[in-house]
Amino acid sequence: MSVIYIRGGGPLEGELAVHGAKNSVLPILAACLLARGPVTLHNCPRLTDVDAALGILRRLGCRVEQEGHAITVDPAGASGCSISEEQMRAMRSSIIFLGPLLARAGEAHLTYPGGCELGPRPIDLHLSALRRLGARIRETGGSLSCEAGRLFGREIALSLPSVGATENAILAACGAEGETVIVNAAREPEIIDLQAFLQAIGCQVKGAGSSTVCVLGRPKTHDAAFTVMPDRIAAATYLSAVAAAR
Repeated sequence: MSVIYIRGGGPLEGELAVHGAKNSVLPILAACLLARGPVTLHNCPRLTDVDAALGILRRLGCRVEQEGHAITVDPAGASGCSISEEQMRAMRSSIIFLGPLLARAGEAHLTYPGGCELGPRPIDLHLSALRRLGARIRETGGSLSCEAGRLFGREIALSLPSVGATENAILAACGAEGETVIVNAAREPEIIDLQAFLQAIGCQVKGAGSSTVCVLGRPKTHDAAFTVMPDRIAAATYLSAVAAAR
């Protein structure tokens, strides 16, 4: 167990750059599978979850290069559709690869995700949204076997505005034929950032930040460069610490 010692008693002051948002960069890394050329992401935080996501991309056949806070992902050689149990359990957000894998490869084989101990986060909403698009998902123990020879755009009404389910539905819908409308979508800024990235590579997505997101599937995507938004949680933490220390 790590131990942190803090010696307080004085005001906090100074200047720092807020690192990129973890909750934005992880779905964007998964979305790189939808590009048809190299993607360079700037302002990527150096975190173990990011390392885990890069490991998954490499396993799927992507070429990945990292230099400082810049990451380049070339998905041209991506042909895999399976993620190991060890990699899935390395972080909670690993389930976000399900949507883009179905959109790109038409199938995905993985297990339930693991990661931080923040209580149960069922993925039922993810699976029901993907089934709505035409995915056939078989659950065996802790494993998921998903197939979708063709995905079709439909209306997806989420029973609650889950961030992860909204993101997975958007990513899968990018590979579906026709238009998908996601109702009761989550409105977090990270979903707006995901939409901005998808637009940067050529996807047709609009409505992020509102309760209705529309996706026109099967676009002609291309390479791009994109800067990940700063982490609002980190920024608020620093501001709160300065305020508390007067």
